[in-house]
Formats: sequence, structure tokens, C-alpha cells
Amino acid sequence: MSEALTTGASPLQREQAVTVFEKGAPGRRAFACPELDVPEADPAALLPAGLRRSEPARLPEISEPELVRHYVRLSKRNFDLDSGFYPLGSCTMKHNPRLHERVAALPGHARLHPLQDPDRAQGALELMWRLERSLSEIAGLPHVSLQPSAGSHGELAGVLLTRAYHEDRGETRHKVLTPDTAHGTNPATVTMAGYEVVKVGTNADGGVDIDDLRAKADEDVACLMLTNPNTLGIFDQNIEEIARIVHGVGATLYYDGANLNAVMGRSRPGDMGFDIVHFNLHKSFTQPHGGGGPGSGPIAVSDRMEPYLMKPVIRRVQGSNGHAPRFELDHDRPKSIGRLRGFQGNYGTFVRAYAYIRSLGAEGLQDASETAVLNANYLLARLRALVGAELPAAFGTLCMHEFVLSGAPMKKELGIRTLDLAKRLLDHGFHPPTVYFPLLVDEAMLIEPTETETKETLDAFAEAVAAIVAEAREDPAIARNAPYTTPVRRLDEAGAAKRPVIRQPL
Repeated sequence: MSEALTTGASPLQREQAVTVFEKGAPGRRAFACPELDVPEADPAALLPAGLRRSEPARLPEISEPELVRHYVRLSKRNFDLDSGFYPLGSCTMKHNPRLHERVAALPGHARLHPLQDPDRAQGALELMWRLERSLSEIAGLPHVSLQPSAGSHGELAGVLLTRAYHEDRGETRHKVLTPDTAHGTNPATVTMAGYEVVKVGTNADGGVDIDDLRAKADEDVACLMLTNPNTLGIFDQNIEEIARIVHGVGATLYYDGANLNAVMGRSRPGDMGFDIVHFNLHKSFTQPHGGGGPGSGPIAVSDRMEPYLMKPVIRRVQGSNGHAPRFELDHDRPKSIGRLRGFQGNYGTFVRAYAYIRSLGAEGLQDASETAVLNANYLLARLRALVGAELPAAFGTLCMHEFVLSGAPMKKELGIRTLDLAKRLLDHGFHPPTVYFPLLVDEAMLIEPTETETKETLDAFAEAVAAIVAEAREDPAIARNAPYTTPVRRLDEAGAAKRPVIRQPL
């Protein structure tokens, strides 16, 4: 039991802080097990000695009410999207319609076995094929694979496709360009794929520094990874020139789709000149995310990248003798980079994303993006009016779907950091925005309200930020020691990172 959780706590609070292994009593059960009606088997005949336990697993011995109360109590300690505003910049934490959950839970979807023969999973294959066609239209690129399991997995797929493309042309390249505003997964993906990361600077307007790009773009560059709008919430007006520079040295142009929620239905990455696009179905297309997943990161590619797509590929085959078209899995792809995961992907995410696209339609997707941009600009204007001197915008006066504030003046004038403001927001009932990212902004605070939040919520958030800043003018220690109302107060994060992890025995 954590000493930080129990010091000065009441008996009830101490009881609530223990782990599930510390609850219950020997012999206590959550349900009654009937006697087994199958013959006993010799464990030695079933498992090699090295895989058998030397003693029974240490499992909780606990009643059902204790078990339910324990996990419900833990769930109430978490802040979640259903509880309140979740303005995490770059994460697109928007409301997930419950209708899509009902569709994904239909037996034909939820109970479909991943090893089912394609002939007996025609409905699922058709849904996946139609989702691919929808994503193809949204991206402006003709070919789609649903296989990657997350955005970072889609990034890896894109860089591996780039490698295969160059190797097929007899080229060996070593560098991948990434802007200094890139998501942290971009350089990590580049390194994992065996390339060297080369940073490209940002100009005064928040876009790619064209002169720096020209200086670094040579025939040893395999790819430029870019998102547009970028993590500053800025749409790069030079995107066509960027594409010409990159393609001029024979490299590919990769689109990080984390910020697609700002432009879907309004502009298409393929029309901007991108060769590869990844989508975050758990961001733009309403698959719930957080807590480890599941996510989904499909990719769309141009014709020149298609031969290298992961296999198998879903094909729509015309039926014979008047039969309807069929769907099959094409494994015969000699230039493919192969599989990136087992089976076809996280199927439940496909169902939710397809339901979202069909329920909104083309006009609805465009409206979602326009509303996301409107909400971000409204909130930016409200914050500028209330706390502009202490928390100015880092770049420009307008934004796309998100924006970055700099807490540097607040730190200098009031003595509180962006982290202090974020912690104090918890006491006002708001989840903090993303802090200290992008790294090029001093004391950064990255805010994304999404299209699903109301004007009243945005007003309340802006007023809470203003109240914290006003409070800090009188007594900065209040914010420095926040939060006060959460189950756990501010932790020693540096100490926690260094402390060894104590694992429960199996």
C-alpha cells in the first residue's frame, strides 16, 4: 500500500487504497464453481516441465461485491471524457457517439472469430472494403490498408513502404526529414526503421522553414514526414512548394494524419502531393481511445506505393452467374513488405469508424472539421481577451483545430509554470491540456477543444484559466501546490520515475 495514499487517511480511505490482492480472505469466492464433468488429465502430458507452475497462481480470494466495489471505486478516480472537458492538444478527445458502440456490439461484429474463413465472413470483408473506399476518398489517394494497429504503427508502415520503394529502384537512402514540430513518434519511427533523423526548422509563421528544407533535401533523403496542419495548429501555406522540393530529390512525402480532424472534407492530403497518409481512427473517426487502446492506424497510398502494401489486400471480385460481388484476401503480392500484425486489424474500430462516416456523410465530415476549427478559434479569442498578457499565443492570431499558448510570461511575471496551471485546472473540474509540447515553445500549452464541445463549456474553461491566473497574482503558492481535490495530490514525478517497480508475484 502506498504511504502517500494512507498517511493521515481515515480507516475507510486506507481500506479503499489497498490493492485487490490485499482484499478478501482465504476461501472467499466471487461465484460458485460447479464440479468438473470432464476427465482429469495429467499436466505433465499436456505441458513441458519448464512451462508448468511450481505452485498455484496467487489470485485474489474475494467476494463479488468486494470485487465490483473495488474496480468501480478505481474507475471513479480517473478523469474521463464522459466526466468532463478533455482538451488534450493533438489527441482529438472528442465525444464518441453511443450509437456506434451499439453497432460494434452486434453479434455479427462482436462475435466474429478472427480465424473465420473469408467465405463465411463476407459481411465483415465488405464493411472493411467499403471503409477503405471511404478513407481513400477522404485522403485523395487510391489505395488503403487497414492493417496497422495505431498511428505510430501506420507511421512505421509508411516508412517501411518508402524503404521498399527506394530499394526496388536500386537506391539506398539513409535520411528522413522531420520538422521540429513533429509528434514524438515520428523520429522514433524513423529510428526504428533504420534511418537517420534530420530535423527541419520552423519559420516565423509556424510552418516549415523552406530554406532549411532546401538545404537538407538531397538524394540521400528517403522521405519527409509532415502533418498539415501541424502541431502548432498552423496550416502550412507552402505545402505545394514543399512537395515539389521533396519529390524533386526523389523522396516520398508522408502525411501524419493525427491532425486530419481539422481538414477532413475540406482538403485532401493526396491533392497536396502526399504519397502516404495514415489515419487515426481513434481520433478523427470516433473510435474511443486512451488507456492503451485499441487504436487503429490505416494508411492510404498513391499508385507508385501500392505494390509494396502489406498483405493480404481485400479484393472485390465480380460474382458469376448473376451472383453478387464477393470479397477475398489477396496474398499474391511479391513486392509487399509483408504483414505488420496478425489477422486484419482491430475490427471493432473499423465498425465504429465506418458507422461514423456513414452517419455523417460527406457534408457532416466537413461540418465536423469546420466546427472543430471554429471552436478552437473561439476559445483562443476568449483566452486572449482574458489572459493574453500572461498566456499569449505562440504563433499567429488564428489557428486551425488546436493552438499553442506560451506560459513564459506567466512564469516570469507571476511565478507559476505551465505545469502549475495544469495541476490547478484539476481542482476546477477540467482535465489539463497537453503541456510542454511542442518542444520549440517555451512553457507550451497545447489546447484542442474538438467539435463536440459546447460554447458554454469553452467559456467555463476560459474563465477557469483566468481565475487561476488572477489567483496567482495574489498568491502563486496556491497553484504551485495544486491539486487539492484529487484522490492523490501532486506526486514527486522525478522520484517516481527513479523508484524501482515492485511487481506482485504470479
